[in-house]
Amino acid sequence: MKIDTNSTIEGFKKYVIPNYIRNPVVLTRGKGVYLWDSDGRRYLDLFSGWAVSSLGHCHPRVASAIIRQAKLLVHAPNIFYTAAQGRLAKLISNNSFGGLCFFCNSGAEANEAAIKLARIHYSPQEKYKIITMHNSFHGRTMAALAATAQPKYHKGFSPMLEGFTFVPFNDLEAVKRAVDDKTCAVMLEPIQGEGGINIASQEYLKGLRRLCDELRLLLILDEVQCGMGRTGKYFAYHHYGITPDIMTLAKSLGNGTAIGTMVARPDLANSLVPGSHASTFGGNPLACAAGIAVFETIEMERLLDNASEMGTYSMERLNALAEKFPGLMKEVRGIGLMIGIELEKEGATLVKKCLERGLILNCTHENVIRFMPPLNVKKKHIDAGIAILEDTLEEYK
Repeated sequence: MKIDTNSTIEGFKKYVIPNYIRNPVVLTRGKGVYLWDSDGRRYLDLFSGWAVSSLGHCHPRVASAIIRQAKLLVHAPNIFYTAAQGRLAKLISNNSFGGLCFFCNSGAEANEAAIKLARIHYSPQEKYKIITMHNSFHGRTMAALAATAQPKYHKGFSPMLEGFTFVPFNDLEAVKRAVDDKTCAVMLEPIQGEGGINIASQEYLKGLRRLCDELRLLLILDEVQCGMGRTGKYFAYHHYGITPDIMTLAKSLGNGTAIGTMVARPDLANSLVPGSHASTFGGNPLACAAGIAVFETIEMERLLDNASEMGTYSMERLNALAEKFPGLMKEVRGIGLMIGIELEKEGATLVKKCLERGLILNCTHENVIRFMPPLNVKKKHIDAGIAILEDTLEEYK
């Protein structure tokens, strides 16, 4: 069926709340690193929808798993057991730190669960405060929003949930100063995504682990965007030689299906007793089947190695581009295929002009371009994207 661009957009204006700034493009299908719109135009997607489509669009193995599961069982209430949820929990646990999983539908929900677990675990001692980092982003539900140390996201939603203390990222001494007798946890992204692709230093994250051990605080790592192979390892914390007490996942875990997970140390997880927390759709068979297929694909296609190799190649190409545009590109930083290009000026216009040329990127934190291709990206795709970016920068300068 032919989809009309104008009527679709007009329908949105009439029936959909306009809380997103949308491009005037109606997407109709995707395959691999490409998307097509209703007018038949093809786009090279090197953003992957906030790192959600980490295997590319409509990966055959994931699509087949969803179809098979949809013919068997789509939903089952969590008062019963389902094989898919158990299998996915085992894969997550075995590839991380042996924790137990709570399944939900998004990163924000996973972070809500982590916040609630930290509080309920320390409720006998009446500890409830959590330290989070400037430029963090943990989601848009009320507790996750309160944990997000970016005031622009709080505007209009006061009063915020109390109990969160904000300190500078990569500043261990600031964390030490912020701890008081009511503090129960430290929560951060090992690589800040929405905050501009800011990377925790080795000394910082290892220091936080030591501090949390000394003061009996929980270390919560938000790996919603940087997890599931994005950095060339399953989880970003694997680069640091430490282990969190709680970790949150979502986005690429289901390669497009709605799924989130909080993973917690077994002794800690038992604090979420029956009735203390729940999710109606959490861990449904359809989403879990997709998650299992994601793990299987990463292993069968050696995508952790590819993410590392293509990340190194992308950094080399982008740094060469930075040398060509010294007054425009300030810095290229990242790990694996989670890369930020910091500009000397605002980046939204550049992203818009790239889209006009058929390249999908993203601008965050006003002037940082997010370059996050799927984990199975090839050199030819990176070369094609950087060629478009170079032409656009030539015009943009």
